[in-house]
Amino acid sequence: MSDTRPKLLIVEDDAGLQRQLRWAYDGYQLFIAGDREEALDVLRSEEPPVVTLDLGLPPDPDGISEGMAVLAQILAERPGTKVIVASGHGDRASARRAIAEGAWDFYQKPIDIDSLGHIVARAFHVHALEEENRRLAQTAPEDDRVLGRMITAAPEMLKVARMIERVANANVTVMLLGASGTGKELLAKGLHEKSDRVSGPFVAINCAAIPETLLESELFGHEKGAFTGAIKTTAGKIEQAEGGTLFLDEVGDIPLPLQVKLLRFLQERVVERIGGRQAIPVDTRIVCATHQNLEEMIAAQRFREDLYYRLAEIVVRIPSLAERPGDAVLLARHFVSRYARELNPQVKGLSGDAVAAIDAWGWPGNVRELENRVKRSVILADGKLVTAADLDLTAREDGDDAVVNLRAVREAADQHAIRRAMARSDGNVSSAARMLGVSRPTLYDLMKAYNLG
Repeated sequence: MSDTRPKLLIVEDDAGLQRQLRWAYDGYQLFIAGDREEALDVLRSEEPPVVTLDLGLPPDPDGISEGMAVLAQILAERPGTKVIVASGHGDRASARRAIAEGAWDFYQKPIDIDSLGHIVARAFHVHALEEENRRLAQTAPEDDRVLGRMITAAPEMLKVARMIERVANANVTVMLLGASGTGKELLAKGLHEKSDRVSGPFVAINCAAIPETLLESELFGHEKGAFTGAIKTTAGKIEQAEGGTLFLDEVGDIPLPLQVKLLRFLQERVVERIGGRQAIPVDTRIVCATHQNLEEMIAAQRFREDLYYRLAEIVVRIPSLAERPGDAVLLARHFVSRYARELNPQVKGLSGDAVAAIDAWGWPGNVRELENRVKRSVILADGKLVTAADLDLTAREDGDDAVVNLRAVREAADQHAIRRAMARSDGNVSSAARMLGVSRPTLYDLMKAYNLG
């Protein structure tokens, strides 16, 4: 019967410490190496995800040159390996240098077996999560189960993707509601690519980015001589999207007079260019998006109710990044990989503190904020790994309106932990319960109480 225990490589030249460590780790498949050659042989043959490495190896047992060379070679051959380095008592400088060179964590001698055991267990856990994230990041762009090029592992976002896929071929207008930076245009493109209009054009226009005086011309086009500067007849975006999809981003910013003309198009499917008299039939599907509350705008008479119901035949609400457990780290790794290739090839990934900071951050600017921070950090990173400092993610102080009720804090923490565990376990309640350290019936009760089922 094959041994399914996790593989742990211990690189240590002291025979006494080898025995001590072998005794301490009976829950792992252990591989012991006393020098560089043995360590690399085991690395290549067994591919252990976690390595503990004594920096003082022969032929330089009193220095760190050989240990640093082994570290560099391990990470060069298997960059995803979690290497935990040992430093002498009080020698934090060597540990900091090793971490700057790509080590995952460090421990000090003399060894505290319990502390080292926690570090090793955490390294295996993080490695498993990263492998799953890498798998999802690699398969998501091509996997038919995930809409378009969207990268996600969160049930909330997968539900959105399934809904869009189901309505893709229906002849209805779709309204995407969500905060800025949540990926509304990406979802609109995904809808277009899943529809029977995929061979037609996808045309996008941001209604908030174009002055009111020009927006009508952009949407409906104009005839030559219709106004000063109209030196030729130009088709508008609606016509340009003939046979395909027109994406109206920030539709709440369309002025009221133009809303009337857009409503007429939706009712009659014809357009008239500015300065023209001919009704031009156009077969274009409308997908729109906004971060504004259109119902409040209707009440304030700033948005036409009849237009709203024409645009909102299907309404899809997009969760913020903070409401998508696990996605921030998953997306951050994707962006690091993409921008490192373009801007800083020495960067290989995220440090442990960067992962923790990304996971803890609230991301008020959603995916757009995350992408911008990662891009900047890749450019500025000095080492092989992007750190929390590179990302400029620091602990936020609670404001005056922070929650101070203990019960509310505990409930919010419970819900956040449950959502993350369910996301990481792909919805498996038993696995999530084990992660959370509770029984399955207890988890079911909590999910019911918090309406998370």
